This record gives sequence, C-alpha cells and structure tokens, in this order.
Amino acid sequence: MSRIAVITDSNSGITQAMGKEMGIYVIPMPFFINGELFLEDISLTQEEFYKKLDEDADISTSQPSPGDVIDLWEKLLKEYDEIVHIPMSSGLSSTCETAIALSADYDGKIQVVNNQRISVTQEQAVKDALALIDAGKSAAEIKEILEREKLESTIYITVDTLKYLKKGGRVTAAGAALGTVLNMKPVLTIQGEKLDAYAKVRGWKAAKRTMLNALEKDIKERFATKEQQLILGVAYTSDEETVKEWVDEVRARFPGMDIIVRPLSLSVACHIGRGALAVTCTKIADIQ
Repeated sequence: MSRIAVITDSNSGITQAMGKEMGIYVIPMPFFINGELFLEDISLTQEEFYKKLDEDADISTSQPSPGDVIDLWEKLLKEYDEIVHIPMSSGLSSTCETAIALSADYDGKIQVVNNQRISVTQEQAVKDALALIDAGKSAAEIKEILEREKLESTIYITVDTLKYLKKGGRVTAAGAALGTVLNMKPVLTIQGEKLDAYAKVRGWKAAKRTMLNALEKDIKERFATKEQQLILGVAYTSDEETVKEWVDEVRARFPGMDIIVRPLSLSVACHIGRGALAVTCTKIADIQ
C-alpha cells in the first residue's frame, strides 16, 4: 500500500499543533499587513491579526508562494509515495488553481483536491482523506471521492458590521450606512464555490434564527436520509461568551448532533470582520 501524505492550508482552521497531532501538514496562508508579510499561525496569531484589524491596518490576503509549495512537496516525496493536497475552495482563492497547475509535473503523485471547502468543512475533508487512506484508497481515488462529495456541505454566516463587506465591494457605502442605521444583518452562505448573499434581516436574533432555519431546511431536504453522517460546525470571529451562547442555541435546535467549534480562518475574517458567527453542516464522506 502506498504511503500517502495529506497537506492542507491554514484556511481549514487546522493549526500547526493540530496538524502534528493529526499527522498532516498545514501550509500557512500569507497576509500582508501594512506592507509586511506575515504567515498565519507562524508569525501571525489570531490575537495579533484582530489587533491589527481593530487598528484599521491595511490587510490583504495572498496565496502561498509556488516555491514554498513545491519545496514541501519535494521534501515529502522523499518519505511518501503520494500526496493528497486539500487547499481552500477554488471559488474563494486562486491557491487551488495554482496547486493544480504545479502538480502537472509530478506524474500523478500529487493529487490536488478541488472540493470547494473552507474552515470546518475543509477540516472535515482532511479527516475524510485520512479515513480513506486507512481504508486503503490511493491518492487518485481519494481525490475522486472528495470531489464527488464537494457539495455535501453548507455554511451560513452573519456579520456584526458591514464595514468589511463595504471594503470588499459586496455592499455599497450608501447600503452599508443605511444598513447600520436600520440594524440590518446580512446572512451569507457558502454552498460550494463562493460566498453569496442569502438574506437580509433586522437584528442579531433574527439573523441567528434565519441561519438555524436555513440549516434545518438543508438537513431535512439536501441531506435527507444522510442524518447519521452529518457533522455540525460553529465558526466565529466573536468573543467567547457570544460563541458559547451560539453553540448552546445550535445544540438546542439540533440535539444529539456532533458539533465542532473553531475560529473562522483569517482569510474569511479579512472580509467580514470581528463579531461574525457561522453555522455549518458537513456530510462525512462515504468510504467505499
């Protein structure tokens, strides 16, 4: 049986320490803050990132350098026969497309998975890959299975401020100002490739209720008959007390279901700011 390494990036929410425990490799996502390069979870912590965000620093996301990616691949191929590389969704970054292009020179030894995941849904894809390795699947088979399952997840997010959506051009300045006055809260969704608008509601309670209702509808319709394979997730850029209350609400609506709680990746946080809450649902991949 081939020895297979699994690589992901820090957009999965998997820290360097968690990666070591899981036996995988995590590529840190790069950020430029006031022109200076930082690497997530290497030279940039969650706390440092939000401090810079609060200071209105000029923050932009980037993708790992091709040289760094290739260096990691070359290093791992001395120890492993194949690599399964699971980057963040191609709809949210060019990271995936770059890795696919680079992998063309490796005669199938490197399988880059484009399964449209980020945050806790991407973390589940990594866990699925490990389970598939244990089941004796090849890297190519794992890529095929994970990409076949790519739409078997859902994410709903609400934000505390429209400031960062305005910065990113997702709402106009006038729309952001009016939304702030009216206490409008957008609910956003990721149902595959991109971050899209789902609903606009007035107030925090309505936003949370909208997300829970949407998730319940997905579980009953999109994931009908698959309930036993579902993992829920809570992701956030909020304070601990707000997160605890949100987890309690999710647990009350979906009693008995497993819930993973993680900070949102910093690449997402760049575009939505502090104070955001998300709820996710992901189907565990079939191992056949």
